[in-house]
Amino acid sequence: MHVKFNDRGISLQKNWLLSIKVRLFGIADEEATFERRGFTASHPVIRHRLESIGFTFIHGYMVALRCTDPNSMAIALAEVEPAQRGFAFEGAAMAMALQDLLSPWRRNRLQNLLKGAGRAHSYMVYIGAGWAFARLRLGQGRYFRRMDPLLRWLAIDGYGFHEGYFHPRRTIDASKQPRGLRGYGHRAFDQGLGRSLWFVCGADAERITRTIAKLAPERHEDLWSGIGLAAAYAGGVSATDLEMLRKLAGAYLPAVAQGAAFAAKARQRAGNPTEHTELGCNIFCGESLRESAHATDAVLEGLGGDTSDQPAYEQWRQRIQHYFQRAAS
Repeated sequence: MHVKFNDRGISLQKNWLLSIKVRLFGIADEEATFERRGFTASHPVIRHRLESIGFTFIHGYMVALRCTDPNSMAIALAEVEPAQRGFAFEGAAMAMALQDLLSPWRRNRLQNLLKGAGRAHSYMVYIGAGWAFARLRLGQGRYFRRMDPLLRWLAIDGYGFHEGYFHPRRTIDASKQPRGLRGYGHRAFDQGLGRSLWFVCGADAERITRTIAKLAPERHEDLWSGIGLAAAYAGGVSATDLEMLRKLAGAYLPAVAQGAAFAAKARQRAGNPTEHTELGCNIFCGESLRESAHATDAVLEGLGGDTSDQPAYEQWRQRIQHYFQRAAS
């Protein structure tokens, strides 16, 4: 009888702690609506598409926040339709990183996700971890340094997206970046901020261009790179709209192509290619999704480590941009 009572007591305690955790850190679906965010789109279809991405992210986040069993979490995330699944893993990664950063002992949830169900979605997992950095305003120290040396900058990209998506007045209108950023972190932040503009501006090419033009010129390349990634990975618009975006990008087209190639690689790695990513690669890169993804791998050959001037991640990005610049000439 004592065993049953103790088991019941432990169960009640776990449920109580879970309830507190969800209450403190839960995110409501409403947070992903255009009405709540103050965004506008030129067509209901675009709005629905972009909102659905936010809903999927939140679903993945809440699943991971509530789950205490990795297998149960993996099963729940696998039930998300393939085209949207990356966003669910992005949300789950935020929950894992958040709990890691708040835990005084067990801090391996994100790494376990990367070793397990999230391995195929590693790009999205690192981006999702950046949302935890943004929420807690910390994590760019030892936790960041423990991440993969090449891909960890995607976490700062995720930080930038979060700030643009939730705080556009501060980060876009007032052009402010977090004070804790150092060195290349400012550029990685802008790459994520650029991705957020796809949502903030309702995937409208002209609004995106006008918004970028208001920011400092030295930031434009990274912002356009983020636009290319979001346009190709998230989609939501027609070929005509993408052609307009390509034209308006002008000299920054190689940066847009590099972003689209990252989107292609993320989807190829996850095994969830989509027609809109294929279309984005055709228009921005002049190649198929498969060819664009391959380009990101091909230029990795001979890539060195971080230098005092550039991390290996930026060297990689520049090689991809040069590849598509040569291909277009």
